Amino acid sequence: MHYWLKESIYGCGTFRAEPHIFIMTQNSNPPDSEFVAGRNPVIDLLKADPERVAKVFLVKGTGGTLTSKLKKLARPHSIPVQIVPLVRLERTVPGVNHQGVVAILSSARYTDVHDLLRACGPMREDVLRDKPVVVLLDRIQDPFNFGAIIRSAVASGARGVIIPDRESAPLNAAAMKSSAGAATRIPVARTGNMLQIIEELKERGYWIVGSDGSAEKSVWEMDFDRPLAIVIGNEEKGMRASIANACDFKVKIPMSGPVESLNASVAAGIILFAAAKDR
Repeated sequence: MHYWLKESIYGCGTFRAEPHIFIMTQNSNPPDSEFVAGRNPVIDLLKADPERVAKVFLVKGTGGTLTSKLKKLARPHSIPVQIVPLVRLERTVPGVNHQGVVAILSSARYTDVHDLLRACGPMREDVLRDKPVVVLLDRIQDPFNFGAIIRSAVASGARGVIIPDRESAPLNAAAMKSSAGAATRIPVARTGNMLQIIEELKERGYWIVGSDGSAEKSVWEMDFDRPLAIVIGNEEKGMRASIANACDFKVKIPMSGPVESLNASVAAGIILFAAAKDR
């Protein structure tokens, strides 16, 4: 097997190519990630090792047959296939003949969401007795925020993290680095329907608590001594309206200084440790 190497335009990355798979590793800016580029290599990867794939980028205007094939291969594994402009792919794998298709690889494997829930408590009575905490991230898109939240989740005793399979940061090298290794110590699962998972959590005995700067109840007033699913919304837009409406409670972090909001990972840490204190 033959490899060829050359310096990345970012200065310290490398390209590594094999006869059928093209992988690019970047070590500066943008955040560390690995990619497989090209139509056949991505299709082969989805068939052989789909758990390695965080998401697939497909250039806008690609033929319907290829799009359908990629989606058919990705759907059983909850792998999002995102239609993106050509410039997005050119920035992702500069100088590479990507053929309009790029798979972003995950640095860690995701857990099946139902396996995660069963591990937290097989039956409703187990959940009510043990009062586990699960973290739901609604479209957190910065991998460094993602990793920092995972780190706080592990440190505060949460039992799992669930993300939507679209519009979310992948569990890539940047997220792993930001988590300081914590991402290997907690199950992280993806779902194609966050609302459905919220309803399942409620049926299992969890209370859904969302972080919302406009909420009436303060995080210090909330009774966290119960099974919890804590929802942290997007860095700029917060929770989607449908997710916010599904919450049993919404809490805010009161601030006395001239600051309107906190970084999503900071807010998550405060809420997670407030919940840990009550327990």
